[in-house]
Amino acid sequence: MSNGRPSDRKQLTARIPSELPYVFISEIYRSRQGEGLLTGTDSVFVRLSGCNLRCDFCDTPYTSWQPEGTHLTVAEVFQQVSEFKTRHVVLTGGEPLLFPDIVPLCDLLREARHHITIETAGTVAQPVACDLMSISPKLSNSTPSVERAGTWRERHERARDVPAVIRHLTSAYEYQLKFVVGTLADCQEVEEWLERYPTSRRDRVLLMPQGIDLRALEAIALWLEPYCRERQFTFCPRRHIEWYGAVRGT
Repeated sequence: MSNGRPSDRKQLTARIPSELPYVFISEIYRSRQGEGLLTGTDSVFVRLSGCNLRCDFCDTPYTSWQPEGTHLTVAEVFQQVSEFKTRHVVLTGGEPLLFPDIVPLCDLLREARHHITIETAGTVAQPVACDLMSISPKLSNSTPSVERAGTWRERHERARDVPAVIRHLTSAYEYQLKFVVGTLADCQEVEEWLERYPTSRRDRVLLMPQGIDLRALEAIALWLEPYCRERQFTFCPRRHIEWYGAVRGT
């Protein structure tokens, strides 16, 4: 699918100030969205590297625990996205909203008529153009041990819950709330979290089984899916694990 004439894209990239710093990019690839309300949607994924959290269950440690990637200009990222000729773009991480340069990137994508999803933990905000703010609030099950994380345990615990940011993102954007769940105690914590945000739409709350192993995901799904039906939540399977396995670029 085309998103504007090539000459239009060149005019857009030409307007980017040359002095903007580079963006640290882990990977850019095309796949199907595997989670959330847009599951199955053909999309380009732009994965930024760097995170302010250290989730114990993080499935992309190469963007958080050991950030790695390549420095690209905003124009270079936009050009690579354009080459896929796909309308839907997912900006993910790591934590993409840590970086101010996501703002001009989103502006370019919006002008080129892309649909923009941003995957975020909901702890920081930027004035971005976005069609779906995909917020994954971090419960206590995300906090790593001292043995694994050292001082990052305390830093993570302080940073994982920022109510002002959650309220801003859910009032300023279309959103979904994705919670990683491994036990019934996690589900109770979700209920307590929602009591703090009474305006959150229950039909936008998705509960996702924790894990990257298909058998583990299926075991949790056995009880989590009926729980979601009973409590009027949306069950959120991790389809990309089913389709491709826990591999990069999917």
